[in-house]
Amino acid sequence: MRIDGQAQGDTSTTVRVIELDPGHHNVEILLPNGSKWVREFDIERGRRLCLNLAYHPRKITKSPCPYPVNLSAPVSVNDGDLITFTSDVAYSGTNPLTYTWTVSPSEAKIVSGAGTSTITVDSTGLGGQRVTATLVVDDGSGDAACRQTAQASTPVVPKKPPVVECKPFDQFPSIAFDDTKARLDNLAIALQNSPDDQAYIIIYAGKTSRAGQADSLGRRAMDYLVNQRGIDARRITMINGGYRDTDFIEIWICPPGATPPQATPTVQPSEVQPAREGTRPRRPRRRP
Repeated sequence: MRIDGQAQGDTSTTVRVIELDPGHHNVEILLPNGSKWVREFDIERGRRLCLNLAYHPRKITKSPCPYPVNLSAPVSVNDGDLITFTSDVAYSGTNPLTYTWTVSPSEAKIVSGAGTSTITVDSTGLGGQRVTATLVVDDGSGDAACRQTAQASTPVVPKKPPVVECKPFDQFPSIAFDDTKARLDNLAIALQNSPDDQAYIIIYAGKTSRAGQADSLGRRAMDYLVNQRGIDARRITMINGGYRDTDFIEIWICPPGATPPQATPTVQPSEVQPAREGTRPRRPRRRP
């Protein structure tokens, strides 16, 4: 402390009496934080003047900013799954935090949690892309260090295309053409009801049938379906399936994109004994 420029020692918390001549004086006190407290005062003869300084040290608190913000997200999800993005914010301040989320691509939609520390995002239709979430956390203080940003992303696995398979429609030994025509009628109705489907007819010749029997049966079936039932020939594929014990027909119906059926012969060509021209191949006896 200095009075009128002269050092007067340290201040104290108790009353201290300093004798001064009447008149105008100046007091200067150096505070602990380096600042000065200065006052001008007048002393009247025969009277005391009390000066009191109420000094309270200013508490310096450490700012809670910046603070870490971490986002967690799934390693990957399937197209159509919900993606959960969760934040972990280590903020030691007392101000309420605000959470502002944005997601990309633009087709990604936040379905819940906007304005909170956790959101869920719909990934429908985003197969083959990455969904990225960006979070801005702010304590509202206006301090740039108290506005933190974090980001996380999750790849979306595309849906597998549905398995498209051919379905067996009918199978039967070729004995009488009238019986075959009835079954081909059923096929024609099915094709008319499903205009995008294709028919595959696999024809097997018997091991004692005439040479070229499978191709002959195929031509006859094609002629009936096209000329009698009005089916577009481009929707029918005839397949020579090789040999079985007797003449045999398989009918398959295939939707677009399906892998065509394969023939499954049961008799090797070396086992075939074709009937001679002018003879009829032996047919199995029908049971009553």
